[in-house]
Amino acid sequence: MVKPDGVCRRLVGEIIRRYEQKGLRLIGLKMRRLPRDLAERHYESHRGKPYYEPLVDFVTSGPVVLMVWEGYRAISAVRQVNGATDAIEAALGSIRGDYGLTVRYNLVHGSDSAETAMREIALYFDENELVSYAMPDESWLRL
Repeated sequence: MVKPDGVCRRLVGEIIRRYEQKGLRLIGLKMRRLPRDLAERHYESHRGKPYYEPLVDFVTSGPVVLMVWEGYRAISAVRQVNGATDAIEAALGSIRGDYGLTVRYNLVHGSDSAETAMREIALYFDENELVSYAMPDESWLRL
């Protein structure tokens, strides 16, 4: 997900470019403004933590771009491209390291496991909205 700060700072194209350059395949994409109840379900595992309410407020404050990526070790690859959650600690060359401002305003969200990814994808996409296709370089990218 590109969060509202990434959308409003006009970084959506740059963020997508970085995932594509990593060799990932985009199979789902949509833009929307999240209703509060959906954002609360998304961040359910953080309920009760001090940052939960501000996080939900932030992610519902503007449009987001929702994406589903496939590829070799896609979850690990996305997390590497994203960089550490705290933008100050994120490596230069990562999205957050290059463009992030703080822990809260860190531009992107990526699932932390296959189980989380499946749950989050189901929140935002119907099965018929995901498009599977082959890429000519797949044999090089799947070792």
